[in-house]
Amino acid sequence: MEKDVIISIRGMQRFEEEEADSIELITPGRLSRAESGEYTLRYEESELTGLDGTSTSFLIQPRKVTLTREGQVNSMMIFEVGRKHLSLYDTPYGAMEIGVSAKKVRSTIGETGGELEIDYAIEIDHAVAGRNSFQIKVTEAGGAPLKQ
Repeated sequence: MEKDVIISIRGMQRFEEEEADSIELITPGRLSRAESGEYTLRYEESELTGLDGTSTSFLIQPRKVTLTREGQVNSMMIFEVGRKHLSLYDTPYGAMEIGVSAKKVRSTIGETGGELEIDYAIEIDHAVAGRNSFQIKVTEAGGAPLKQ
């Protein structure tokens, strides 16, 4: 199964001693389901996110979600409650090691869409950098209008 979807993303970044930064984005994407039952959600980043020229995908599994970015920025972040995952975050300005500790991972993604919610702490080069969260709503393209 693979279909066109509309993806609504609401993200919040909270860095130490700085005011929280939020972003909202509505973009077209693709939702697919593997024979194993895992879902993949894909979309192209834009200037609004600062990642223009980057493709983003989420591999949604029963107990973890893997976020992969390829293009101007290359990274893989694994969100799994109770485990810290380390990865390399490669940008045009250089690479850095990041650590991700998920506090909450919840998904209701199915064949007609659903929601994905992730709340996590992030470390950059082994120093706590802040706490981030995002909520993603997925609806079939051409389906019911998105609720704001």
